[in-house]
Amino acid sequence: MRQSIREKAIFINYKKKNIIRKSTLQEGSKSLLYQKGYKDSQWIEYILFVSAMIALLSVLLITFFVLRSGLPLIQKVGIKDFIFGLKWAPTQGSFGIFPMIIGTVMVTLGALVIGIPFGLAGAIFLAEIVPVSVAKAVRPMIELLAGIPSVVYGFFGMIVIVPFLREKLGGTGLGILAGSIILAIMILPTIINIAEDAIRAVPREYKEGSLGMGATHWQTIKKIILPAARSGIISGIVLGMGRAIGETMAVIMVTGNAPVLPNSIMSQVRTLTGNVVLEMGYAAGEHQQALFATGIVLFGFIMILNLVISFTLKKEGESA
Repeated sequence: MRQSIREKAIFINYKKKNIIRKSTLQEGSKSLLYQKGYKDSQWIEYILFVSAMIALLSVLLITFFVLRSGLPLIQKVGIKDFIFGLKWAPTQGSFGIFPMIIGTVMVTLGALVIGIPFGLAGAIFLAEIVPVSVAKAVRPMIELLAGIPSVVYGFFGMIVIVPFLREKLGGTGLGILAGSIILAIMILPTIINIAEDAIRAVPREYKEGSLGMGATHWQTIKKIILPAARSGIISGIVLGMGRAIGETMAVIMVTGNAPVLPNSIMSQVRTLTGNVVLEMGYAAGEHQQALFATGIVLFGFIMILNLVISFTLKKEGESA
């Protein structure tokens, strides 16, 4: 009997030692895994930091290069005469880009007037109206629009949109309206994708609470979901506007490229980006400096746009 009790005690003691040994090994392995994971996370942080610095350095170098190349011409001509001058004739010493500024603004605004309603409607359609299976089938088609080269859009505009406008509205068909339609199509994927994500990010409780109080589906979308997703929708519009301002090839092919002040939506215009592309290949001396100075004006456009939107979003966040 005593022998049996002793054997049991020895067995229990041995089992306890094995358990302690296993727990010690497990803790050691966990510690090693933690150390390895910590080192991996440090490497990832270093890689992300270096990537961010490279991106920042690239922007600074581009800015420095454009400013260094364009500021001498602005200083010589005068910023007032350069920005508000009405005549662009570099070979004759005239460097007024005001007609091209107006052309850029009008084509961009026209694209937004056409593109925002369709983009917002598409985002609401995908996020709130159609079943998930239909949305999954439609979304890749919309994303495909973002991958089509701009020259293809320009060719489509020349073959389809310009002849249509010429037949229905008269004139050459080339001008602000044709450029606005093409740009509106090009910015649709940006507006739709970002606005849809913003709408889907609205807490489900908002929608359920509105419907529970007796509101219709459309009233809920209009009064609850869209206001709650406003910041994301504005961000999508801003990114779309940025693409419209910076687009070149498609706009060149359908706007006529006349550096004159427009008097109607059918007038031929030249944008700032189009001016740089059309003349950079043969420009030299002050002419080349004037094109770089045009790039400085484009930088100013983008900076002012970003500041205005950041200020607007900040105000909305404070009011919320």
